[in-house]
Amino acid sequence: MTPGKRKVAVVGVSLSDCGRVDDATPYALHAQAARRALADAGMDRSLVDGFASAGLGTLPPVEVAEYLGLRPTWVDSTAVGGATWEVMAAHATDAIAAGHAEAVLLVYGSTARADIKAGRRTGNLSFGARGPLQFEVPYGHTLIAKYAMAARRHMHAYGTTLEQLASVAVQARANAALNPEAMFRDPITVDDVLSGPMIADPFTKLHCCIRSDGGAAVLLAAEEYVRDCRTAPVWVLGTGEHVSHTTMSEWPDFTMSPAAVSGRLAFGRAGIRPEEIDVAEIYDAFTYMTLVTLEDLGFCGKGEGGAFVEKGRLLVRGGELPVNTDGGGLSAQHPGMRGLFLLVEAVRQLRGEAAGRQARRPDGELPRLAVASGTGGWFCSSGTVVLGR
Repeated sequence: MTPGKRKVAVVGVSLSDCGRVDDATPYALHAQAARRALADAGMDRSLVDGFASAGLGTLPPVEVAEYLGLRPTWVDSTAVGGATWEVMAAHATDAIAAGHAEAVLLVYGSTARADIKAGRRTGNLSFGARGPLQFEVPYGHTLIAKYAMAARRHMHAYGTTLEQLASVAVQARANAALNPEAMFRDPITVDDVLSGPMIADPFTKLHCCIRSDGGAAVLLAAEEYVRDCRTAPVWVLGTGEHVSHTTMSEWPDFTMSPAAVSGRLAFGRAGIRPEEIDVAEIYDAFTYMTLVTLEDLGFCGKGEGGAFVEKGRLLVRGGELPVNTDGGGLSAQHPGMRGLFLLVEAVRQLRGEAAGRQARRPDGELPRLAVASGTGGWFCSSGTVVLGR
């Protein structure tokens, strides 16, 4: 933190009802998550003067703030896909540190699963056909196809195997088995992943995130408010953000994600080395995302991700670096832009509130440092937040 600026803490986190939620609107999930986060912090909503939201409403976050009964004097509607919430957390931290806001509420909610089930929408295959994307869409170049191509390139360049990618899904499911809120908890094996129906070569169904309903909220506040909050503070130590490309032709290296920049910035600003991190919450719409983000954040060298994820390193129970401790988007929940869920889980781990999935340091103590790294688009954007207690 720059000398003379206020420290910023996460003082409240929550999830709305998640998984299969057929009887709620996205607005209701926003409200439920927001109320729970305020209750978690023990803070009255009248103290919230900053609000950040994206993905819902004609004028986000104005429409959602109105629904929640808030009249903020600081707002953010940055929309960069799954990385949105880490980027918003960075912006909110800067605003609070500079005195432009006192308490900022980040909220998200989606009924993606329920909407498809009820026929209110269909599964989208692309992000649109205007602008630069018009040159790729006619060829059926879907989001998942872009990730699949990137994974194949990593396999070609570094010898990464399908079994190594599958082990990411297996370990995510093992962590989910410890989480009563996870949508899928039954154990799976590498063979289960490899033998599943093909979605986009090399990804079978279990290489891909689930589709769920759900919402989340995170409340950040200036250090002066911490003593009056119900929970122990989790401090924002450093943040970073980066955008790379929208078209595959402008992506310099399919084996490098923008987390290589956002992570370097976040760790540098926090004064923390990757090897000091106890818990990592990483966006995992596909198994390859976890593997390559671990490389780019500096937990292993470029091309070493396949070997790194083997042998249970990502497990809550006995793993050297517990990753996606709630089961991640591969097993716990993934209602759309999942970045806010990463922050919620990181805070719960640091506060020792993760119930049966609580990670521990080698000495048996609670985690002290965590990183949450969100990814948007097909590695188009990245936001990284380093947290500590």
